[in-house]
Amino acid sequence: MNFQKQNAKPRVLSGRDVTAILGPTNTGKTHLAIERMVAHGTGVIGLPLRLLAREVYSRVVAKVGEQNVALVTGEEKISPPGARYSVCTVEAMPRETDAAFVAIDEVQLAADLERGHIFTDRILHLRGRQETLLLGAGTMRGILEKLLPGLSVITRPRMSVLSYAGSRKITRLPRRSAIVAFSSDEVYAIGELIRRQRGGVAVVLGALSPRTRNAQVALYQSGDVDYLVATDAIGMGLNLDVDHVAFAQNRKFDGFQYRDLNPAELGQIAGRAGRHLRDGTFGVTGQVDPLSDELVHRIEAHDFDPVKVLQWRSAAFDFSSVDALKASLDVTPPVEGLTRALPAADAKVLEFLSRDGDVRALADARERVALLWDACALPDYRRIAPAHHAEIVGAVFSDLARTGHVDEDYMAEQVQRASSTEGDIDTLSQRIAQIRTWTFVSHRPGWLADATHWQEKTREIEDSLSDALHERLTKRFVDRRTSVLMKRLRENAMPEAEISPVGEVLVEGHHVGEMLGFRFTADRSAEGEDARAVKAAAQKALAAEFETRADRFAASGNGDLALDSEGLLRWLGQPVATLVSGEEALRPRVVLLADEQLTGPARDKVAARAERFVNYQIESLLKPLVDLRDAESLSGMARGIAFQVVESFGLLNRRTVAEDVRALDQDARASLRRLGVRFGAYHIFVPALIKPAPAGLLTLLWALKNDAKDKPGYGDVVNALAAGRTSIVSDPAFEKAFYGLAGYRNLGRRAVRVDILERLADLIRPALSWKPGSGARPEGGYDGAAFVVTPAMMSILGATADDMEAILKGLGYRGEAKPAEEVATHLKSLDDAAAEKAAAAAPAAPAEAEAEAAAKTDDAPADAEKPAEAEAPAEEAKPEAEAKPEADAKPEVETPAAAEAPAEKAADEEEEPKPVMIWRQARFDGRKRQGGGKGNNQRQQGRGGRQERDGAPHRGKPNRSKDGDKQGFKRKGGAGRPREERPARIDPDSPFAKLAALKDQLKK
Repeated sequence: MNFQKQNAKPRVLSGRDVTAILGPTNTGKTHLAIERMVAHGTGVIGLPLRLLAREVYSRVVAKVGEQNVALVTGEEKISPPGARYSVCTVEAMPRETDAAFVAIDEVQLAADLERGHIFTDRILHLRGRQETLLLGAGTMRGILEKLLPGLSVITRPRMSVLSYAGSRKITRLPRRSAIVAFSSDEVYAIGELIRRQRGGVAVVLGALSPRTRNAQVALYQSGDVDYLVATDAIGMGLNLDVDHVAFAQNRKFDGFQYRDLNPAELGQIAGRAGRHLRDGTFGVTGQVDPLSDELVHRIEAHDFDPVKVLQWRSAAFDFSSVDALKASLDVTPPVEGLTRALPAADAKVLEFLSRDGDVRALADARERVALLWDACALPDYRRIAPAHHAEIVGAVFSDLARTGHVDEDYMAEQVQRASSTEGDIDTLSQRIAQIRTWTFVSHRPGWLADATHWQEKTREIEDSLSDALHERLTKRFVDRRTSVLMKRLRENAMPEAEISPVGEVLVEGHHVGEMLGFRFTADRSAEGEDARAVKAAAQKALAAEFETRADRFAASGNGDLALDSEGLLRWLGQPVATLVSGEEALRPRVVLLADEQLTGPARDKVAARAERFVNYQIESLLKPLVDLRDAESLSGMARGIAFQVVESFGLLNRRTVAEDVRALDQDARASLRRLGVRFGAYHIFVPALIKPAPAGLLTLLWALKNDAKDKPGYGDVVNALAAGRTSIVSDPAFEKAFYGLAGYRNLGRRAVRVDILERLADLIRPALSWKPGSGARPEGGYDGAAFVVTPAMMSILGATADDMEAILKGLGYRGEAKPAEEVATHLKSLDDAAAEKAAAAAPAAPAEAEAEAAAKTDDAPADAEKPAEAEAPAEEAKPEAEAKPEADAKPEVETPAAAEAPAEKAADEEEEPKPVMIWRQARFDGRKRQGGGKGNNQRQQGRGGRQERDGAPHRGKPNRSKDGDKQGFKRKGGAGRPREERPARIDPDSPFAKLAALKDQLKK
C-alpha cells in the first residue's frame, strides 16, 4: 500500500540539459548524435534495432578505435577494457549512467504499444552528466515539452525532397527501390517475382538474425541487386541507398490486431527514399489502392498528428513477493501525458508462472522474486505461445534458484537442437530464433557456470545459421548471373567471355547459354530482365567470336561438314545452314542459321563455303544425274530420255517410255549407258543411285521440292535400304514417292528393289525363250511361252507365293491356275523328252556343239540388253543370297510370316494340292497390249504382234516424250502396223558385240 501511495504522488520531471533533435527522416539526426558523442570523453547511445546498433558501432569504431567502443545488446556484448563509449539497443541501455553524453534515437517509439514503455522510461530517467539528446520525429515535440519542462528543441529540415510517384506494377518499379510488405509470405512472393523479372532482391525481415540482415543489406548496398523487399524494419533509421519506396501492403499486425498504417508510420517508411541531398519518391504497388491526395500531401510535407500520450510502466518494482511485484506493474502513471502500457511479454510470463506452485515456493524471498523477474525478461524470439515460452522461463528460474546457474546438460541439449544448418528458410529462421534465446541466456551475468564458453558456442551457431540463411535467401531470391551481368553492363565494362569446346558460353564465370554454329541460344531459365541481361552481355562479349568462327568455317575441310537427313548443314555437329527448295530439285537454296551479328564479308564467306559444300555433296553423290542433266553429247531422243531420268530422280517405268526407247539407235544407247543409265526389262534406272547415301539425298531434295519432310515414311524407306533389304512390306500410309526415290517399286503388299526385279527378269527370260524340244528345260520353263514360279525367284525377292502373284501381275504377267497334278505330269513329260533327246545326241562331236552354240548366237538381235549382272556397278557388292539364288539360300530380306510356317504337315492332315499358277506375258486387247518380262525381243506366242525390242513390254498407244531441251514430240504408229526397218547399229560396248566377234573367230 505504501508503494502504491508513493507512486501515486505527482512527480516533477525536468528537461534541463536535455535537447530534442526533431525532424523527418534524412535530416542527419543520427549522424549529429555520433559526432556529439565522440566530442565527449564518455557516452552512451541507444538505438531501436540491433541491426542499427551494429551499423552505428562500426561508424564509432572507425572514428575512435575498436578498443574504445562497446556494443551491448540483449544477445551480444563486446566490451573492451576501458571502453569509453557504449552503443546499445534501448532495452540494453542502463537505467543509470555516469557517462558525460546520452542519446536516445527514434523516441517516437515511446508511443508503440509493445515496446513503448521501455523508450518512455529511458526518455524520462536516463541522463548524461553534460549532455542528453533525444532524437525523433517532429510529432514528439508537444508531448516532450509537456513531460520535460525546460527542454530545448531543435528542428531539422529534410535534406532532400520526397514526392509521390503514384501506382506502378511491381515489375515496372525503378532500380534502387524498396518494396514494403508486412508478412513473410508476401515478402517471399514479391521476392520471387522480382527475381524472375529483374534478376534478384535482398530481403530484410524482423525475424532474420542481425547477421543475416546485415548480409542482405550489404547485398543491396553493393549493387549486386537493385531491389529490396522488407518489412517496416527499414523505417527504423537504417541508412540505405533507396531512391523509391513502394508499399505492397498498408495493413499490419501490431501485436494485438490488424490495422491500417497511420500517416506518420507511412511517412516514416516512405522517408527512407532519398539519401543526403538526393531526392526520393514513394508510391504503391500490387493490390494497394493509390493514396489519397490529402494523405500524399501530409507525407510530402511531413505533417502528421502529434503524439498525445506515451506508453508507461512503473520501473519501481516491489520484490517483496510475487503478488507485490504484479501489483507494482499495475500502478497508474503519475503525470498527465502517460498511459499505462498493456501487459508486455514479461508481465504475461510472470502472470503464468505465478500460478505455478513450485515457482511460488522457490520465489520465497526478495532476491528470488527479483531473480524471477529477470528470468521473465528472457525475450520470446520464436513468437510462440506465452504458456510455452513460460515453460522455458520457469525451467531457467528453477535452475537459477536451486543451483545458482542454468543446468549445463539442459543448456547443451537446447543449444544442440538449434545447431543444424540443414533445412529451408523458415526452418533456419526458427533455429536462429531458438539459438538467440540461449545467446541471451549466455550473456546474463551469473546465469551460467561457464558463461564464456556458451557465449562463444551460441555465437558460433548463430553465425553459421545466419550464413546458411543468407545463402538460402540469396539462392532463392537472387540470380547471381543476372545481377553480375547487369552490373557490368551498367559499368559499360567488357564482360569476360569464354566458350567451351561443346559451345557452352560463360560470361564472368556464369553460364549464359550456348553458341551453336553461328547462333547464340540464351539459357532457357532466363526470363524478363534476366533474359535481356543475358542476351546483352553475351552479344557484347561474343562480338569478335562471330568473325573468328567465320574464318574457321571458311577454311574448314569437307570432313568437318555434314548434311543430315533433315537438310541441316552441320559444322562439327552444330547446325549452320539449312536447305530449302530452289528453282530446280538438284539446285536447292542454302539459308544460313546465323544471328544478325554475322554480317558483311564474314557472312558472305560463310554462305559461300556452305553453298560450295552442298554443291559438292550433290555433284559427288548424285553424279550420274548431274552428268545426265549437263550432258552436251546427247541429242534428240537420247537427250529426252536423259531429261526424263533426271526429272524422275533416276528411275523410270519402262512402259511409260517404251516408244522413246525403241526410237533410240545403238550409239544413243551407248551414250546413255556410259552416263550410268541401265535399260532393264521393267525400268530405265541408274544403279549407282540405289545406295543409302544417294537415295537419302534424293529423298531430301524431292521432299524439299514437294514440301514433304513431314509426310509419313520420310527417311524410313532409306533406312530399309541401308539395312540391305531387297524387299520390304509396303506401308499404305507412307508417301508412295519415297519408295521410288530409294529404288523400290510397290508391287502388291511388298516393295521390291528395282535391281532385284531385273534379276527376276534374268530368271524368267530363259524360261520364256526356251522351246520344247530345243534342249533341257530350264528351271521354271513350261511350254515355251509360259513359266512357273521357282524357289529361286521367291528367294531373291524374299516373297511368298501370294506375294509373287501380286508382284508378277504388277510387272505385266498374266496368271492361269492349273491343277498341280496336271502341271507335274506336263513338266515330267517335257523333262523325259529332253532327256531322251540328250541321250541320243550324246556322241555328237564337240566341234558340232560349238557350231550349234555359235548358230544360236547369230539369232541374238544387235540391240538386245546385256544381263543384269553385267551392268551392275562394280562397286556395288551383292548380298550372298543374291549371288546364289538357290532355293535354300537365306536372303537379306524381311522374312514373311508365311515362310516361317512348318515345311511338313502331320500325316493325318491330308490336304488337296493347291493349283499351280502358269504365268505368261500379258496379251494385247485390240491394238493395245500389255506385257512384262524381258524376252530377248521374242514375239508373243500365238499372236502376230510386233516384235518387242530390248525385252520391254510394248505399248501400242503413242507416247509423248521430251528431249533435253524439254521439246516434246510424238511417234506415230500402232499395234500391228509395220514399222520402217532401220539398219541395226551394234553398240561396240555391248556384250553381244563381243559374242559376234567370237562367232567370227569360230567361223575362221
